[in-house]
Amino acid sequence: MIPVHRRLLFHFVAAIASGILLRFVVDLHPIWWLVWLAPVPLLLMAFRSSAQETRWIVALAAVIGTSSNFHYLRLVMPLPAVIGVIAAQSLLWVFLITATRRVVVRYQAWWTVFVYPVLCVAADTLMAALLPDGNWASLAYSQADILPILQITSWLGTAGLLFLITLVPSALALAIAYGRTLRRGWIAYGLAALLLAGSILYGLVRLQNPANGVETTFGLASIDDAIGLKASPAYASNILQEYDRQVASLAAQGAQVIVLPEKVALLTPPKALQWRQHLSALALQNHVWLEIGVGIFDGNSRENWAWLFTPEGTLASSYQKHHMAPPERRDRFSSGTDYSVSTVGGHSYGLAICKDMHFAALGRAYGERHAAVMLVPAWDFDYLDGWMEARTTVVRGIENGYAVVRSSREGFLTVSDAYGRILAERPSSAMPGSSLLARVIVEDPLPTLYTRTGNFFGWLCVIAAAIFLLLGQASVPVQPDNSCEPRHLHVEKHKIRLALFDQSNSLNPILALRDNLNLRKSLQQKGKLVPRGSFVVHDDGTDGHSNCP
Repeated sequence: MIPVHRRLLFHFVAAIASGILLRFVVDLHPIWWLVWLAPVPLLLMAFRSSAQETRWIVALAAVIGTSSNFHYLRLVMPLPAVIGVIAAQSLLWVFLITATRRVVVRYQAWWTVFVYPVLCVAADTLMAALLPDGNWASLAYSQADILPILQITSWLGTAGLLFLITLVPSALALAIAYGRTLRRGWIAYGLAALLLAGSILYGLVRLQNPANGVETTFGLASIDDAIGLKASPAYASNILQEYDRQVASLAAQGAQVIVLPEKVALLTPPKALQWRQHLSALALQNHVWLEIGVGIFDGNSRENWAWLFTPEGTLASSYQKHHMAPPERRDRFSSGTDYSVSTVGGHSYGLAICKDMHFAALGRAYGERHAAVMLVPAWDFDYLDGWMEARTTVVRGIENGYAVVRSSREGFLTVSDAYGRILAERPSSAMPGSSLLARVIVEDPLPTLYTRTGNFFGWLCVIAAAIFLLLGQASVPVQPDNSCEPRHLHVEKHKIRLALFDQSNSLNPILALRDNLNLRKSLQQKGKLVPRGSFVVHDDGTDGHSNCP
């Protein structure tokens, strides 16, 4: 038997090593292949350690890992909020691993391979639906440059992709911990391999579809320098003139649609009217579709708008941002509720602003409106989240079958097609700024299962997660121990394992849940359910008895 101090030292070192791996997984530009492997050590240690050991091991690793984004979080929110976010993310990791451990160790059956992925997808789904920042930086987006595996989002959204990403480490950890001793383990390992291979094959086939449509030339321009309410007239004029020059240059190169970034300037209503007249003339002069983002402050409320002008200089549509970033929530920007779709060259073009495209529901709403292209002005944070924000927006395009043209400040100018292929990209810069020209075959929107059905798979995992949690919390039946005699404890321990690990029922999670509930009811009636403070046999095989001297 390993001495206690050596076991503790091993777990401490392993937790630190796992935490270092997690830093490269939850980073804003993660190492994609490591995402498939990093959870394996944590799951493996959980399966081979007690519940108490698992909690502190995962907690230490999670704090080390999630703190990798401390500098970024500090940029967008105050220190107490940063500490709260890191603590919440760490507790989520603890919950996911320990809840998985309870079910796996208790039942040790093939279907337990799905516990970890189901819990992960359920948590991701609930965050996307309930939190103001949604499922921002979900592990699903870590695969945004791996096109074959990414195509599964056209069917099941990010929920399906996250399921695959977490199914693989779950299967690997079970194979290492239990191998052939896992009841019908070959089903678990075979299903994991089959689902992964099938998803990759589907992606490879889908990427072979030829592009059929109208070639359209897009121009993107961005200047990182911001124009605030207190900006001097000379400062603001220099930036506006540079945008005028870039628009004229892109138009001369053949650009038909030009996209400028979010909140190029924060303006008062009279100034906003002047800018609108100027931009209208600019679009007419260069005979282009021109999109630009502006902020408007009337002294009471702040609003974040995107304007789209026609080649004739008229305002085709305006769109108010729906979802606010933390600094905007702090500054009390009001939210919009309407969607904007305009016909450009025979196709429907939608407008959204930056963070809006983090939310799959909004992206799907444009898919239901048959958008073929999304124009997305954006403003990222000091280049730190540029890759993550751009790729999150790209995923919306795959889910709903449309191209995305995203022009960002302090980030990337990115053009992608309906399959997530990056057609053109370059970083933004300060004065005189950056520009980009991209020729895109604009197709009719590709029909996708996700657009038709939404996140049904994510909510299905929420239901499945509730069942798994009930299985993990099922009461442990045992005769009350009053004598504290070792032999009696040994006999009771044997009885418990016979009850809990009955092979016929542990192979089916629904039957296992039914029988646990029936057994609980029966034992309650007989007064044989473990009371608090009495002897219990934990699901890791260790025992404790607080009533004994």
